[in-house]
Amino acid sequence: MITQPRPSEPATPAPTPSDPAPRRSLFTPDLLRDAWKASLTKLDPRRMAKSPVMFIVLVGAVLTAALTAGDLIAGRDWAYGAAISALLLLTVLFANFAEGLAEARGRAQAQGLRAARQDTPARLLRGGAETTVPSSDLRRGDLIVLEAGDLIPGDGEIVEGMASVDESAITGESAPVIREAGTDHSGVTGGTRVLSDRIVVRVTSQPGESFLDRMIALVEGASRQKTPNELALGILLVALTLIFLIVVATLPALAAFVGVRVDTVTLVALLVCLIPTTIGGLLPAIGIAGMDRALQANVIARSGRAVEVAGDVDLLLLDKTGTITIGNRMATRFAPLTGVTETELARAAALSSLADPTPEGRSIVTLARTLTDLPARPDDAEFIEFSAQTRMSGVDYTDGGAQRVQIRKGAADRMARFAAGFSASAAADSATNPGELDDLVAGIARAGGTPLTVAEVRGGSARVLGVVALSDIVKPGMRERFEQLRRMGLRTVMITGDNPLTAEAIAREAGVDGFLAEATPEDKLQMIRDEQAAGRLVAMMGDGTNDAPALAQADVGLAMQSGTQAAKEAANMIDLDSDPTKLIEVVEIGKGLLMTRGALTTFSIANDVAKYFAILPALFAAQLPALGTLNVMDLSSPRSAILSAVIFNALVIPALIPVALRGVRYSPGSADALLTRNLLIYGLGGVIVPFAGIKLIDLLLGGLGL
Repeated sequence: MITQPRPSEPATPAPTPSDPAPRRSLFTPDLLRDAWKASLTKLDPRRMAKSPVMFIVLVGAVLTAALTAGDLIAGRDWAYGAAISALLLLTVLFANFAEGLAEARGRAQAQGLRAARQDTPARLLRGGAETTVPSSDLRRGDLIVLEAGDLIPGDGEIVEGMASVDESAITGESAPVIREAGTDHSGVTGGTRVLSDRIVVRVTSQPGESFLDRMIALVEGASRQKTPNELALGILLVALTLIFLIVVATLPALAAFVGVRVDTVTLVALLVCLIPTTIGGLLPAIGIAGMDRALQANVIARSGRAVEVAGDVDLLLLDKTGTITIGNRMATRFAPLTGVTETELARAAALSSLADPTPEGRSIVTLARTLTDLPARPDDAEFIEFSAQTRMSGVDYTDGGAQRVQIRKGAADRMARFAAGFSASAAADSATNPGELDDLVAGIARAGGTPLTVAEVRGGSARVLGVVALSDIVKPGMRERFEQLRRMGLRTVMITGDNPLTAEAIAREAGVDGFLAEATPEDKLQMIRDEQAAGRLVAMMGDGTNDAPALAQADVGLAMQSGTQAAKEAANMIDLDSDPTKLIEVVEIGKGLLMTRGALTTFSIANDVAKYFAILPALFAAQLPALGTLNVMDLSSPRSAILSAVIFNALVIPALIPVALRGVRYSPGSADALLTRNLLIYGLGGVIVPFAGIKLIDLLLGGLGL
């Protein structure tokens, strides 16, 4: 059940995120050169057949070229046919150029990524001995040793130690990150560099299958498939093409009836002008550019579908630890019970944490050090490690009086049962006050902290000493970013294994719309399925292995690059910056992709309507004076009308390439407002621009005597 947090006081505004990096120019000489080469290689009919609209234009170009050659051989006028044939071929080349330019941008990014991939030496750990081998010899499951200055030779997970890692080669961020064994931030990527300490890493990829290899393949478009929306639009374009094909096929009979002869070259040119060539030529580039824009935001999308679906997401689920919060809970306060001093509680908590390697355990020792001198580690100390079954940890040792002492720290309910095992002595101990303990635990939980109870057994007598408060640190700017998501129409829900009181406090501080407390991996998975069954699209963000099932089930699964390998494998998007608010940019990119496709489709169809009114009245006005009123452009002749329309039809594709590649900018607003803006700019513009453009070209042709 999703719970809504109670309202709280507004948080202090966080610093605004830094400005995004400037975008790379669309028209650098090397990109243009690669795009023009691609536009020629893509003329292969087997490739052109995948785009039915442009395939018809190519067939038209070949047909008109053949007819022109026949006219040339027969000594008839061939200039008009040659011009139409050249213009149709140019239209196809411009469409191929748009797709080639989008692919060239991807290849340019891939070259930058490839520079980070090197065949570096690796220190293979086997049987306790280290052997230096080339990174290409590493296999999944191998253990390698890395120290400060070493380049990480392949993807893996830290199984021992903690280190600062420079990931600028893949994220572009100069600030190092901390990666640590046994946490949800244990994943490391080949091509990054260790800056400090010593770690042991288990390799999780085979040669050629590393994260960088997959990134390179993705940005080069090798695995790109058409999205459902793109397929649906393709079907619409085919349907429109068939309709206009039928219209043009019946036109000669109608023309003969009114006494007008229409040659085949003109019919082909008319067909090309009426079918949706603009969107047909730009559609592949729009899809490729969507993935490219995601990569510019440091998000790797495994498919164009993931980017597109992000634009329609209704619900965003976020794992709390490491996603909404910084990830490592820190000890912030010792709260002793009556009869126990803060120093006594701090010493006991620190003693039980001396061998605790977790960030929480180290933070308890650090906080205790600010209050008192830490006790020396007893020679006969037996440390009890935390486990999910016992839900507590601690130490057993013999004190100076030869008395056996047991100290335990853990969840409040588990520690209460532990103390109850010594009920006879505990009941007589004034320091054991269940009511006071419950109040302390509830107060810390209400404040958003995690309470750990500390108990001591000395000489067979048990008593609860107090509570250690661990606090989750909400990442800066979360409330403002979630408010931005709310304006975009997304509902946000935090998922956590914490108790409801702690979950509510964190949810209230972060500003999410609801939370699911004490959630298991099965709970997350069932919640996503329930929301999807209700017809909603769900996005899930996480970084842990326990998030993997939910990431795989969600329509959009966004994993943190700092997370575990299981989470990254399950997701269909990976955020290289490990920024939980990155989904805002992903949603904006997805919505921009949908808006770009819709806007250019609107422009293309409106464009065709304008060309219809430009050409047909000019063709028939002489024989049917009633059509003269529709010849609003007053074009000089039927052939001039056809040539002007075909020239405009060819030129409009390269003119719209920047829009296709950069995308239509999305700004939060109602669907009605966005639709109105789309119709005004691209619908009305798609009607007005062709009228003006065709008339201008007609005047130029007339002025040149053509």
